[in-house]
Amino acid sequence: MQRNFDARPVPSAAVDALLDQARRAPSAGNAQGTAFVVLEGPAQTARYWDLTLPPERREGFRWPGLLAAPALVVVLTSPAAYVDRYAEPDKVASGLGDDAGAWPVPYWHVDAGMAVQTLLLGAVDAGLGACFFGLFDHEAAVLHALGVPEGWRAVGTVALGHALPDEPGRSAGRARRPLDEVVHRGGW
Repeated sequence: MQRNFDARPVPSAAVDALLDQARRAPSAGNAQGTAFVVLEGPAQTARYWDLTLPPERREGFRWPGLLAAPALVVVLTSPAAYVDRYAEPDKVASGLGDDAGAWPVPYWHVDAGMAVQTLLLGAVDAGLGACFFGLFDHEAAVLHALGVPEGWRAVGTVALGHALPDEPGRSAGRARRPLDEVVHRGGW
């Protein structure tokens, strides 16, 4: 995760190519319930930051270079797209087409996560830096400000841009669990 960017713009065509890859991430039932709102340039990204990190809170913000990212992608998901898809004749037998509460796992979040991962990996392959972060208690304000239709949820935001030297996050030094603690063959 890159948290320090210079302000050089990322060409819209490059952002579009990354989003074209991300929209092709796996999708349960091919429901395709993921969408993206792209904010490019200082005027658009400043509007986002004013909602999520007001100027009075920025002085003590650990990652000021994150605010220089020239592009922000708000990743959205629609639970209704999955419910509607699973109400169609080829999926109706699953019983998942009644309402979102019927889903034991909310695959709209799983699929959006796969789209985010595809976007992050694509950015690295394109020589860019990228960072995913959550909206937490700012989701409603961001959705409203961006004119997102009712029923959509924000999974988080991906900052994209040209990387500058970066200080690792506090969690970066945390060791990964050993493979033999993670992999269980034939059962737990």
